[in-house]
Amino acid sequence: MSELRPIRFVELESGIIQEEQVYGGQWIKLLYGTMLGRALSTLIAAPPFSRFYGWLQDRPRSKRKVKPFIAQFDIQMGDFLPEEGRGPDDPYSSFNAFFTRRVTESARPFAEGDAFPAPCDARYFAYASLTDDVTIPVKGSCFKASALLNHPEWNGVFDSGPGFIARLCPVDYHRFHFPDRGRVLASWRIPGVLHSVNPWALAFRDDIFMINERHVTILETERFGRLAYVEVGATCVGKIQQTHHEASFERGDEKGMFLFGGSTVIVLGEPGKWVMDERLLKHTEAGVEAYIKMGQAIGRTG
Repeated sequence: MSELRPIRFVELESGIIQEEQVYGGQWIKLLYGTMLGRALSTLIAAPPFSRFYGWLQDRPRSKRKVKPFIAQFDIQMGDFLPEEGRGPDDPYSSFNAFFTRRVTESARPFAEGDAFPAPCDARYFAYASLTDDVTIPVKGSCFKASALLNHPEWNGVFDSGPGFIARLCPVDYHRFHFPDRGRVLASWRIPGVLHSVNPWALAFRDDIFMINERHVTILETERFGRLAYVEVGATCVGKIQQTHHEASFERGDEKGMFLFGGSTVIVLGEPGKWVMDERLLKHTEAGVEAYIKMGQAIGRTG
C-alpha cells in the first residue's frame, strides 16, 4: 500500500491545525492507495453502487448508526434540528435523515453587506484567479474550469475570476445555501462517475472534479455578479437534491443538499467582482485546507 499522509486542515478563525478523522478511511486507502484498489475503484465509482448504498441509508434499520457516529466524531447536536415531525427522544427515522439534518437559525448566522458568506460547512481551498492551468495543492491535481462547466455559453465567462473548492466530509452539515440575493440564469446536470473527493483519492486521480457527476447553476447575484455554483457528487452520495425551485432567492436560502456521502461545492466568480479572504489564499498556497462554517465571511466585493 502506498504511503498516504494524514489529512490536516486549519480552523480559519482560531488558526488551530487539526488532523481529519476520515470516515471509512480504511476503504479509501485500499481503493486509492493500492494497485488492486485502484483497479476496483472504477467499479465502485459507477453510479449504481452509490445509489444502492444511499438506498440502504434510507432504511429504518440504518438509524442504529446515528448515536455511535455522533459520539465518534463529537458532533455538536445543539446546532441541529430533529427531522420534521419527530421529537428529541427519537429525532431521525434513518441515517440519511440524520445526515441531511437541518441547522438551527442561530447556529449559522450569515455575514452581511459586502462580505461573501461561506455557502456550506466545509474545508476550503481558495483562488484569487482561476484559470485552466491552476492546480489543486494535492499532489498537483488539475482543475479546469471549462471542463467543470462543460457548457459553450458559460465556459469563458469565469476565466481568471475568483473561486473556491469546498469539500464536505460525512461529519459535516450537508445542506448548501445561496451566498446572496439574486436569480437563477441557467441550470444543468452533467452525468458522470462518483469517485471519492477525499485528498487521498485526488492524490491518485487528478481529474475527479471534471469526470464526477455534477449539477451546475449560474446565479446572478446582487453584490457579487454572476456565479457558477457547482455541486459535485462523490462515492456513496445517494443523490444531489435541489430543494429550491424558484427563479429568485435570498441570501442564506437553502439551495439543496447531498444525501449520504462526502462531496464538494465549487463556486466560480467573474473577474473583478469580489475577492477571496487573504487568509484563505495563504492557507491554500501552503497546501492546507481551511475549515469554515456556513455563513462565515470568506471574501468581499472587489
